[in-house]
Amino acid sequence: MNRAVAPQRRARALRPALAATAVVVAAMVAMPRAAAADRTLATQDYRVRVVTVATGLEIPWGMAFLDGDRILVTEKEGRLRMVEGGRLLPKPVAGLPEVRVHGQGGLLDVAAHPQFARNGLVYWSFADGSMSNVGTEVARGRLVGDAAGGYRLENVEVIFQQRPKGGSGNHFGSRLVWGRDGSLFITLGDRGRMSEAQNPSNHLGKILRVTDAGRIPADNPFVKAAETQPEIFSLGHRNVQGAALHPITGELWAHEHGPQGGDEVNVVRSGRNYGWPVITWGVNYGTGTTIGEGTAKPGMEQPLWKWVPLSIAPSGMTFYTGDRFPKWKGSLFVGALAGQMLVRLTLDGERVVGEERIKGTGRTRDVRAGPDGNLYVLSESEGALLRLEPAT
Repeated sequence: MNRAVAPQRRARALRPALAATAVVVAAMVAMPRAAAADRTLATQDYRVRVVTVATGLEIPWGMAFLDGDRILVTEKEGRLRMVEGGRLLPKPVAGLPEVRVHGQGGLLDVAAHPQFARNGLVYWSFADGSMSNVGTEVARGRLVGDAAGGYRLENVEVIFQQRPKGGSGNHFGSRLVWGRDGSLFITLGDRGRMSEAQNPSNHLGKILRVTDAGRIPADNPFVKAAETQPEIFSLGHRNVQGAALHPITGELWAHEHGPQGGDEVNVVRSGRNYGWPVITWGVNYGTGTTIGEGTAKPGMEQPLWKWVPLSIAPSGMTFYTGDRFPKWKGSLFVGALAGQMLVRLTLDGERVVGEERIKGTGRTRDVRAGPDGNLYVLSESEGALLRLEPAT
């Protein structure tokens, strides 16, 4: 399952001089997008200052903290960027394989290996293939500095390819989350082929679990099942664009897009079926007609939380465990695209006991708790990385 980047693909990907020229030309011709000035938001518990850390990002999608000084940010159009010392470096990280930008697909999430300080490995999910046969893949490479003060990826290899691929531009997923045992969760979407989310012989509409090298963990739930993809950890998902590990239990939590209404938050457990499209709290777009068999069925999981009748289009998710906002400790934060906001869910174990909608971050693609105790948000509307910190 693990494969090296093909020679012809590597040749296309590793052209630093041409890539740098293309970035400069694009910057010269593109209309600049102005980020909002630093501002203050009023929430239920705090006045929050929103600080613009980096701007000029084109459809920012995912981020990963490497240490207290460096943050990797993906741009959907196929560039991996480095924010270092609070500054966006002008040149993208070199050495990234070709990314197919198609509909909702492109360069998606990024995650540092749990032992990044020792091995320098970075992982990213992306769309690849032809326009008529494209799918989600995951690759890894070693991040190294270059003589010019930038960064590049070496020893790049693809460790996972979605099967099957297809021509749809919808529902690629994809978040990458490390389990406490060092396994890697990969969240996917159904690619617009609803019924395939229930078909265990493919990857569509599934959450997968692999090793850091892309191999199959021996304790995966379907590893011995006939005609089943052994990477599958759970099934019956529509499009999972937010996932995080619970800081106490170590279990995977995830949310997914519903159709018209029916966005969900779930605790994702080994071998469980989350129902799509047999059961859903959402309805068909426009007509409002029922999808599947209703909202519940034996053997299929119910969400912990759902958004009805209107979707917020959730993207990105994090548990807050820092000390800068003590009243938020243990809360679950969810970005919202259609809602153009940040949503805070107050938890009591596995019960959601409160929801707060925080406006002012725009079309929010990702949210992460930073090592400094602040919250960091990728605003697609502003093309910016934002930091939320207590206002003095």
